[in-house]
Amino acid sequence: MKFRVKILLLILLTLICVIGTFLFDPVPQNPSFHKFSDRNQILGIPNGLNVLSNLPFIAVGIMGLLSLKRSAIIQSLAVIYFLLFTGIILIGLGSGWYHLSPDNNSLVYDRIPMTIVFMAFLSAVVAECIDVNAGVRLLFPLIVIGIASVLYWYYTESIGRGDLRLYGLVQFYPMVAIPAILLLFPSPANKRTWRLLPWILIWYAIAKIFEQFDFDIYDATGFVSGHSLKHIAAAVAAWYMVKVVRVKSKIPAKTHVNH
Repeated sequence: MKFRVKILLLILLTLICVIGTFLFDPVPQNPSFHKFSDRNQILGIPNGLNVLSNLPFIAVGIMGLLSLKRSAIIQSLAVIYFLLFTGIILIGLGSGWYHLSPDNNSLVYDRIPMTIVFMAFLSAVVAECIDVNAGVRLLFPLIVIGIASVLYWYYTESIGRGDLRLYGLVQFYPMVAIPAILLLFPSPANKRTWRLLPWILIWYAIAKIFEQFDFDIYDATGFVSGHSLKHIAAAVAAWYMVKVVRVKSKIPAKTHVNH
């Protein structure tokens, strides 16, 4: 399949996702979203486990930055991964802050770092598999779109017309686009990360399942909630991003795609 045809297919997929998202009516934030099963204090910290279970994000982000510092990844890619791992650290801080006093105001600080990570990871895959310069050029526009999706949601909530559609697109589009990119644009980098990417997706899916069964898991265990486990599972997914960097740092720079 020709390169241009592959690009057109990817553009078509993007258009389908965007148009499909906005065919739905606006989706407001569920008022019960901020009600979590585990509200126990730990060492005087409100909602203790939900707060402390964010520490693995900070640890993983720091390990990612240290791995990046020791890696041989070319500079343009290093910028993308730097923002990705910085975003993971900010997830730990922002989510921890949110869970101290959950409401729409503090949720902004939880969601913005998440969009930075989603968009930076998508940019990294574009850079590795399609074109380095394209990935770098997409990085900041994608991050701006991600942050704007949270601010747009927050604004619509403040005027009584909450709309999560754009934020939902930012969160889930990379989960569709990244596998498509790997299938359409095979490269030496792909072959070494194929075994890692599924684990990122699997652990992220597990995190979402834990989130959905927050109360059920807490009722069953009596000491840990599904939401706390969600944080751990999502941090494991982030850890596989660190492993991706460690694998890619072993790939000679000449194998990186640059059409």
